[in-house]
Amino acid sequence: MENIMSYTGEIYSLLTAVVWAFAVILFKKSGESVHPIALNYFKTFLAIILLIPTIFLLKEQIFRNVPINEYLLLLLSGVTGIGISDTLFFKSLNLIGAGMSAIVDCLYSPFIIGLSIIFLHERLSILQLIGAFMIVSAVLTGMTRKSRGKLNKKKLFYGAILGAMAMAFMAVSIVMIKPLLNRSPLLWVTEIRLIGGIIFLSIFLILHPSRKKIISSIHAPTNWIYTVSGSFFGAYLAMMLWLAGMKYTLASTAAALSQTSNIFIFIFAAIFLKEKINLQRVIAILLGVSGVFLVSFG
Repeated sequence: MENIMSYTGEIYSLLTAVVWAFAVILFKKSGESVHPIALNYFKTFLAIILLIPTIFLLKEQIFRNVPINEYLLLLLSGVTGIGISDTLFFKSLNLIGAGMSAIVDCLYSPFIIGLSIIFLHERLSILQLIGAFMIVSAVLTGMTRKSRGKLNKKKLFYGAILGAMAMAFMAVSIVMIKPLLNRSPLLWVTEIRLIGGIIFLSIFLILHPSRKKIISSIHAPTNWIYTVSGSFFGAYLAMMLWLAGMKYTLASTAAALSQTSNIFIFIFAAIFLKEKINLQRVIAILLGVSGVFLVSFG
């Protein structure tokens, strides 16, 4: 029992990967009838509602006495990383499926490294460069004729571009607040970012000419259970497990184990969504995940 307890952080981090992967499958099912903007709005709103009492229970602060520019930076991070990125991710997921999405999402790590080099003056090692090349190769392998199977070439290309844009916006949202992350409570950071995301989505919906149709899609009776459960597992439970993993083990270890979510998504997509698995896709996901590890820890 003591041996198991000594790996508490690692267990939480691995559970993060599994829970997030399961949430992606639920989001894919929900996306069959729920508009990406509506799905993003619902899961962000639910996360805020659940996170507020969690912060109180853990005796954290919702509002901290910090300069206003820190709040503005976190709100902007929420706009890019939640409001824009997650909407693009859901749209991409609808177009290319969970299995292909797992491959494209590997681009997140090289985007983070590239932006860190440009704005934070970090250096790129040879191993990280090799890792980035492997990830790009993985995405290109996933887009070959044999890999895509019956998936329409135009739809695959469009979905992959949206997925890549989602990872780029997510990377921007993290790099812009990286110095702030080092000195701030993660729950507080998460809550303010969520608020930034919901403000952006609210304004976007108000201005959108098809807002009634978008909002009404949330009430689709056939996929309501997928929308609620996906939002709970993906926007709240996975985040809480991730925080626990970060708390009880090394950040690098937690990050590495969390990255295995792409493998679980790939497997779950085949089991629950009956998405096609072939040699090219297996090679692509292995290349992508291996590249992520090299980029992250090379």
